[in-house]
Amino acid sequence: MRPAADTGNAFAEYGLPGEPGTEAFWSAARSPLSVPADDGGWTTLFLWRGSSARLGFESWSEPVALNRWADTDCWYAEVPMPARLRVTYQVLVGEEAYADPLNPVGAGGDRSIAATPDAPAQPHWPDIGADDTLPLPGPRIRWASQRLGGRRTVRVHAVGGGGPVVLLLDGDDWLYLHPAMTAFESAVADGEMPPVTLVFLPSKDRLAEFGCDPALWEAVRDELLPLVAESGVPADAGRLVVAGQSLGGLSAMYAALDFPGLVSRVACQSPSFWWTPDAMATADPLGGTVGGTIAGRLRKERPDLSGLRIAFDLGEHEQRMLPHCELTESLVQEAGATVRVSRAASGHDRAGWRHALLRDVAWALA
Repeated sequence: MRPAADTGNAFAEYGLPGEPGTEAFWSAARSPLSVPADDGGWTTLFLWRGSSARLGFESWSEPVALNRWADTDCWYAEVPMPARLRVTYQVLVGEEAYADPLNPVGAGGDRSIAATPDAPAQPHWPDIGADDTLPLPGPRIRWASQRLGGRRTVRVHAVGGGGPVVLLLDGDDWLYLHPAMTAFESAVADGEMPPVTLVFLPSKDRLAEFGCDPALWEAVRDELLPLVAESGVPADAGRLVVAGQSLGGLSAMYAALDFPGLVSRVACQSPSFWWTPDAMATADPLGGTVGGTIAGRLRKERPDLSGLRIAFDLGEHEQRMLPHCELTESLVQEAGATVRVSRAASGHDRAGWRHALLRDVAWALA
């Protein structure tokens, strides 16, 4: 923390001129800004104009308090960050959460994205500000599921004229936080994947629906995909790719085991392979048996997965997830699946999963 008595060009090393808190300073201010640290990582400056606040990071760090600069409206934090990190964050003021108004890269109306200078680029994903409205597909399906109960709206979008169905679990996140429709259109236009039809599947109860239970996948097979076929949107459900993250990645892997006639292509990011039926009731859900239920089944049942093409991706900074994922990845490969394994410059964060989503769907369809 800098001493409150510091004056003058206080943040010159970050390229910011002037005395913090002055109008000249705020007219040039932007956030976040990074400079190299002695440990090979980065020191990243975050700024906030207003009152006392904290920074809340998604999965990577505990909240960080902002410090006030002298008797001004300038609040700041210099946060040590590791090499190769992309992370979602919010400014927390009391009980409210805000996007960083000095950061042009947002995720929905109340989140921003920070990336260290060495974080790999994410082609096809446009910078979306907190005030921008993401485009939404026109076609939508009103799905009243007898198997799952309740009603939900499923958006459908044909990219490049449509093609194999790409089922995006947690579909609302890819509609309202991250512009997947725009990113897929860009990737298809650049020839990096064939035309596809995106089906944005929202969840109502993630823990219940994405556990290792057949209900969701019976409903997808018997109810949702027939509705997609009847929607008038060109879609080839015979070449289905399931893309899931976290618990969604767990569910996608489960579907490949129990519904191989339905799911044979999977893009799986940061899958929750620590999961067992009682894991969430424990004080440390990730501290149980390595590989959880999925690894246990693979060892016991020794299935033939030679028809499965699956891409695994995990954040480089998800150290506690690593043993669960490494074991499951190796068991899936030993079972005969065609496997791709990669690591993303992120923690457990959709901001880091975005590039892998496009790359791995394209690979699954190759």
